Amino acid sequence: MREKKSEIRTSETRHFIPLARAYLCQDCDSVGSNAMQCPACASGVLLGLASVFDRKEEDVKSNLFLVPTLAA
Repeated sequence: MREKKSEIRTSETRHFIPLARAYLCQDCDSVGSNAMQCPACASGVLLGLASVFDRKEEDVKSNLFLVPTLAA
């Protein structure tokens, strides 16, 4: 009897999440669209990515020149 080799199929699945609904899990670094818990690890420690990436140009420029105050 002839042995059949297992076929490896690669398929690329793309998922699109609008930036306004994208959250990054700070525990496992997964991205999801549920504001309540991570889709991978069910953690509730999430960061809304719109607040990080969807900034106005003026906000970015004003933050570039902030220098932390050194304690005396």
